[in-house]
Amino acid sequence: MKLEGKVAIVTGGSQGIGAAIARRYGREGAKVAVVNHAHAERARSVVDAIRKAGGEAMHVSADITDLSNIQRLVAEVVQAWGGIDILVNNAALFLPTPLEDTHEESWDRMMGLNLKSIFFLAKAVAPIMKDKGSGKIINISSIAGTGAFPKSTAYCVTKGGLNLMTKSLCVELAPHGINVNGLAPGNVATPMNEALRADPEHSAAMLQRTPSGHAFLDPDDMAGTAVFLASDDSNQVHGQTIGVDGGWTAW
Repeated sequence: MKLEGKVAIVTGGSQGIGAAIARRYGREGAKVAVVNHAHAERARSVVDAIRKAGGEAMHVSADITDLSNIQRLVAEVVQAWGGIDILVNNAALFLPTPLEDTHEESWDRMMGLNLKSIFFLAKAVAPIMKDKGSGKIINISSIAGTGAFPKSTAYCVTKGGLNLMTKSLCVELAPHGINVNGLAPGNVATPMNEALRADPEHSAAMLQRTPSGHAFLDPDDMAGTAVFLASDDSNQVHGQTIGVDGGWTAW
Protein backbone atom coordinates (compact mmCIF):
# COMPACT_ATOMS: atom_id res chain seq x y z
CA MET A 1 0.00 0.00 0.00
CA LYS A 2 1.48 3.30 -1.14
CA LEU A 3 -0.01 5.52 1.58
CA GLU A 4 0.13 3.28 4.63
CA GLY A 5 0.18 5.26 7.87
CA LYS A 6 -0.39 8.62 6.17
CA VAL A 7 -3.07 11.09 7.25
CA ALA A 8 -5.01 12.70 4.42
CA ILE A 9 -7.60 15.47 4.20
CA VAL A 10 -9.84 15.41 1.13
CA THR A 11 -12.14 18.38 0.72
CA GLY A 12 -15.32 17.96 -1.27
CA GLY A 13 -15.01 14.28 -0.43
CA SER A 14 -18.70 13.45 -0.40
CA GLN A 15 -19.13 12.87 -4.13
CA GLY A 16 -17.50 12.79 -7.54
CA ILE A 17 -13.75 13.10 -7.81
CA GLY A 18 -13.26 13.77 -4.10
CA ALA A 19 -15.14 10.62 -3.10
CA ALA A 20 -13.18 8.53 -5.60
CA ILE A 21 -9.87 9.85 -4.26
CA ALA A 22 -10.92 9.36 -0.63
CA ARG A 23 -11.94 5.75 -1.24
CA ARG A 24 -8.72 4.99 -3.11
CA TYR A 25 -6.60 6.60 -0.40
CA GLY A 26 -8.33 4.40 2.15
CA ARG A 27 -7.48 1.30 0.13
CA GLU A 28 -3.87 2.49 -0.08
CA GLY A 29 -3.63 2.61 3.72
CA ALA A 30 -4.19 6.29 4.49
CA LYS A 31 -6.35 7.59 7.30
CA VAL A 32 -8.80 9.81 5.45
CA ALA A 33 -10.69 12.85 6.69
CA VAL A 34 -13.64 13.27 4.32
CA VAL A 35 -14.58 16.95 4.40
CA ASN A 36 -17.82 18.42 3.13
CA HIS A 37 -20.33 21.10 3.94
CA ALA A 38 -23.65 20.50 2.20
CA HIS A 39 -24.08 16.72 1.92
CA ALA A 40 -23.32 15.10 5.26
CA GLU A 41 -25.14 11.87 4.42
CA ARG A 42 -23.04 11.41 1.27
CA ALA A 43 -19.84 12.06 3.17
CA ARG A 44 -20.79 9.53 5.83
CA SER A 45 -21.47 7.01 3.06
CA VAL A 46 -17.93 7.49 1.74
CA VAL A 47 -16.54 7.07 5.26
CA ASP A 48 -18.58 3.88 5.72
CA ALA A 49 -17.29 2.50 2.42
CA ILE A 50 -13.68 3.13 3.46
CA ARG A 51 -14.23 1.46 6.81
CA LYS A 52 -16.00 -1.54 5.30
CA ALA A 53 -13.01 -2.01 3.01
CA GLY A 54 -10.75 -2.16 6.08
CA GLY A 55 -9.57 1.43 6.09
CA GLU A 56 -9.78 4.24 8.61
CA ALA A 57 -11.79 7.39 7.96
CA MET A 58 -13.69 10.21 9.62
CA HIS A 59 -16.19 12.80 8.46
CA VAL A 60 -15.61 16.48 9.17
CA SER A 61 -18.29 18.99 8.27
CA ALA A 62 -16.80 22.40 7.53
CA ASP A 63 -17.46 25.48 5.45
CA ILE A 64 -13.92 25.91 4.17
CA THR A 65 -14.60 29.41 2.86
CA ASP A 66 -14.65 30.40 6.55
CA LEU A 67 -11.19 30.67 8.10
CA SER A 68 -12.40 29.64 11.55
CA ASN A 69 -13.82 26.45 10.02
CA ILE A 70 -10.46 25.73 8.38
CA GLN A 71 -8.68 26.04 11.71
CA ARG A 72 -11.24 23.78 13.38
CA LEU A 73 -10.97 21.19 10.60
CA VAL A 74 -7.19 21.01 10.83
CA ALA A 75 -7.32 20.87 14.63
CA GLU A 76 -9.84 18.01 14.59
CA VAL A 77 -7.71 15.93 12.24
CA VAL A 78 -4.52 16.55 14.22
CA GLN A 79 -6.30 15.70 17.47
CA ALA A 80 -7.65 12.46 16.01
CA TRP A 81 -4.55 11.23 14.19
CA GLY A 82 -1.58 13.30 15.35
CA GLY A 83 -0.69 15.08 12.13
CA ILE A 84 -1.43 15.73 8.46
CA ASP A 85 0.62 14.31 5.60
CA ILE A 86 -1.63 14.93 2.59
CA LEU A 87 -4.05 17.70 1.69
CA VAL A 88 -6.25 17.31 -1.37
CA ASN A 89 -7.95 20.58 -2.26
CA ASN A 90 -10.81 19.20 -4.30
CA ALA A 91 -13.91 21.16 -3.25
CA ALA A 92 -15.03 23.52 -5.99
CA LEU A 93 -18.04 25.34 -7.37
CA PHE A 94 -19.01 25.51 -11.04
CA LEU A 95 -21.71 28.03 -11.97
CA PRO A 96 -21.70 28.39 -15.76
CA THR A 97 -23.36 31.62 -16.88
CA PRO A 98 -22.87 34.09 -19.75
CA LEU A 99 -20.93 37.24 -18.94
CA GLU A 100 -24.03 39.45 -18.84
CA ASP A 101 -25.82 37.07 -16.46
CA THR A 102 -22.95 36.59 -14.01
CA HIS A 103 -23.78 38.23 -10.69
CA GLU A 104 -21.36 39.39 -8.04
CA GLU A 105 -22.63 36.74 -5.65
CA SER A 106 -21.78 33.82 -7.95
CA TRP A 107 -18.37 35.38 -8.74
CA ASP A 108 -17.61 35.71 -5.03
CA ARG A 109 -18.81 32.19 -4.24
CA MET A 110 -16.55 30.63 -6.87
CA MET A 111 -13.58 32.75 -5.85
CA GLY A 112 -14.18 31.90 -2.20
CA LEU A 113 -14.31 28.13 -2.63
CA ASN A 114 -12.10 27.60 -5.68
CA LEU A 115 -9.25 29.91 -4.61
CA LYS A 116 -9.50 31.47 -1.15
CA SER A 117 -10.20 28.21 0.68
CA ILE A 118 -7.26 26.48 -1.00
CA PHE A 119 -4.81 29.22 -0.09
CA PHE A 120 -5.84 29.25 3.56
CA LEU A 121 -5.98 25.46 3.85
CA ALA A 122 -2.41 25.36 2.57
CA LYS A 123 -1.51 28.04 5.10
CA ALA A 124 -3.09 26.00 7.90
CA VAL A 125 -1.32 22.71 7.14
CA ALA A 126 2.05 24.17 6.15
CA PRO A 127 3.41 24.52 9.73
CA ILE A 128 2.44 20.93 10.49
CA MET A 129 4.17 19.63 7.38
CA LYS A 130 7.21 21.86 7.92
CA ASP A 131 7.67 20.44 11.43
CA LYS A 132 7.75 16.95 9.93
CA GLY A 133 9.89 17.96 6.96
CA SER A 134 7.49 16.44 4.46
CA GLY A 135 4.00 16.71 3.05
CA LYS A 136 1.90 16.59 -0.08
CA ILE A 137 -0.53 19.28 -1.19
CA ILE A 138 -2.60 18.37 -4.25
CA ASN A 139 -4.79 20.99 -5.88
CA ILE A 140 -7.57 19.71 -8.12
CA SER A 141 -7.65 22.09 -11.07
CA SER A 142 -9.31 21.59 -14.46
CA ILE A 143 -8.75 21.73 -18.20
CA ALA A 144 -10.66 25.00 -17.78
CA GLY A 145 -7.52 26.36 -16.12
CA THR A 146 -5.53 26.19 -19.35
CA GLY A 147 -8.21 26.59 -22.01
CA ALA A 148 -11.31 28.73 -22.30
CA PHE A 149 -14.87 27.46 -22.01
CA PRO A 150 -17.90 29.49 -23.08
CA LYS A 151 -20.18 30.89 -20.39
CA SER A 152 -17.59 29.94 -17.77
CA THR A 153 -15.24 32.91 -17.50
CA ALA A 154 -15.36 33.16 -13.70
CA TYR A 155 -14.76 29.43 -13.28
CA CYS A 156 -11.87 29.47 -15.78
CA VAL A 157 -10.32 32.40 -13.89
CA THR A 158 -10.39 30.43 -10.62
CA LYS A 159 -8.74 27.38 -12.17
CA GLY A 160 -6.14 29.41 -14.04
CA GLY A 161 -5.36 31.19 -10.79
CA LEU A 162 -5.12 27.86 -9.00
CA ASN A 163 -2.52 26.62 -11.47
CA LEU A 164 -0.33 29.63 -10.72
CA MET A 165 -0.98 29.25 -6.99
CA THR A 166 0.32 25.69 -7.25
CA LYS A 167 3.58 26.92 -8.77
CA SER A 168 3.95 29.75 -6.27
CA LEU A 169 3.31 27.51 -3.26
CA CYS A 170 5.81 25.04 -4.68
CA VAL A 171 8.55 27.68 -4.78
CA GLU A 172 7.83 28.59 -1.17
CA LEU A 173 7.28 25.14 0.33
CA ALA A 174 9.56 22.80 -1.64
CA PRO A 175 12.62 23.79 0.43
CA HIS A 176 10.77 22.39 3.45
CA GLY A 177 10.19 18.97 1.87
CA ILE A 178 6.60 19.72 0.88
CA ASN A 179 5.42 18.80 -2.61
CA VAL A 180 2.74 21.04 -4.10
CA ASN A 181 1.22 19.79 -7.34
CA GLY A 182 -2.03 19.90 -9.24
CA LEU A 183 -4.26 17.44 -11.01
CA ALA A 184 -6.32 18.81 -13.89
CA PRO A 185 -9.28 16.58 -14.75
CA GLY A 186 -10.88 16.70 -18.14
CA ASN A 187 -14.61 16.25 -18.59
CA VAL A 188 -15.54 13.94 -15.73
CA ALA A 189 -19.04 12.67 -14.99
CA THR A 190 -19.84 14.22 -11.62
CA PRO A 191 -22.93 15.76 -9.99
CA MET A 192 -21.41 19.19 -10.67
CA ASN A 193 -21.91 18.88 -14.43
CA GLU A 194 -24.99 16.66 -14.46
CA ALA A 195 -27.14 19.27 -16.19
CA LEU A 196 -24.60 19.77 -18.96
CA ARG A 197 -24.29 16.04 -19.54
CA ALA A 198 -28.04 15.86 -20.11
CA ASP A 199 -27.60 18.01 -23.22
CA PRO A 200 -26.96 15.70 -26.22
CA GLU A 201 -25.26 18.45 -28.21
CA HIS A 202 -22.86 19.17 -25.36
CA SER A 203 -22.02 15.49 -24.91
CA ALA A 204 -21.43 15.09 -28.64
CA ALA A 205 -19.06 18.06 -28.63
CA MET A 206 -17.13 16.62 -25.70
CA LEU A 207 -16.84 13.27 -27.44
CA GLN A 208 -15.58 14.84 -30.65
CA ARG A 209 -12.89 16.80 -28.79
CA THR A 210 -11.61 13.88 -26.65
CA PRO A 211 -9.09 11.70 -28.55
CA SER A 212 -9.57 8.71 -26.24
CA GLY A 213 -13.19 8.42 -27.34
CA HIS A 214 -14.75 9.08 -23.94
CA ALA A 215 -17.01 12.11 -23.74
CA PHE A 216 -16.91 12.00 -19.93
CA LEU A 217 -14.35 10.20 -17.80
CA ASP A 218 -15.13 8.33 -14.61
CA PRO A 219 -14.18 9.92 -11.26
CA ASP A 220 -12.15 6.79 -10.47
CA ASP A 221 -9.94 7.62 -13.44
CA MET A 222 -8.53 10.50 -11.37
CA ALA A 223 -7.63 8.40 -8.34
CA GLY A 224 -4.45 6.75 -9.64
CA THR A 225 -2.75 10.07 -10.38
CA ALA A 226 -3.93 11.40 -7.01
CA VAL A 227 -2.26 8.42 -5.32
CA PHE A 228 0.95 9.02 -7.27
CA LEU A 229 1.05 12.67 -6.21
CA ALA A 230 0.44 11.71 -2.57
CA SER A 231 3.03 8.93 -2.48
CA ASP A 232 6.81 8.76 -2.29
CA ASP A 233 6.83 8.01 -6.04
CA SER A 234 6.37 11.75 -6.65
CA ASN A 235 8.97 13.06 -4.21
CA GLN A 236 10.78 14.94 -6.95
CA VAL A 237 7.65 16.20 -8.68
CA HIS A 238 7.14 19.83 -7.70
CA GLY A 239 4.92 22.59 -9.04
CA GLN A 240 3.32 20.53 -11.78
CA THR A 241 -0.31 20.34 -12.82
CA ILE A 242 -0.91 16.97 -14.45
CA GLY A 243 -3.76 16.63 -16.91
CA VAL A 244 -5.96 13.54 -16.71
CA ASP A 245 -8.27 14.36 -19.56
CA GLY A 246 -8.42 11.59 -22.15
CA GLY A 247 -6.18 13.64 -24.41
CA TRP A 248 -8.35 16.78 -24.41
CA THR A 249 -5.39 19.16 -24.08
CA ALA A 250 -3.33 17.34 -26.72
CA TRP A 251 -5.04 19.28 -29.50
